[in-house]
Amino acid sequence: MPWGSVRIGGEVYDDDVVVHPGGRVAKRKKKRSKHLRGAYGHTPLSEAELGFLEEERPEVVYIGTGYEGALPITPGARAMLEGYETVIAPTPEVEGRMNVERRRFAALVHVTC
Repeated sequence: MPWGSVRIGGEVYDDDVVVHPGGRVAKRKKKRSKHLRGAYGHTPLSEAELGFLEEERPEVVYIGTGYEGALPITPGARAMLEGYETVIAPTPEVEGRMNVERRRFAALVHVTC
């Protein structure tokens, strides 16, 4: 895949996305974390973006941290993820693993940096 995009279930996405259990893909709502940008130098992944996990209860959660693995993750988000089997890795690695995953999974995938 070219830098700045991700293929999920045969579709190519050029924006950060959230994949819900069952396969629904939605654009990442990073405005929820944007107020933290100054502290991280980049809009991080915060717990404000992960609220859907408790309701949807995936078996595994994938976090794609961008092509170079640079997406910051706040301590609050890391704490929320502790309750799940979680794979945090650069986006190309996560992309490959998600596309062969058989369990119910959720993902948040950053497509740049």
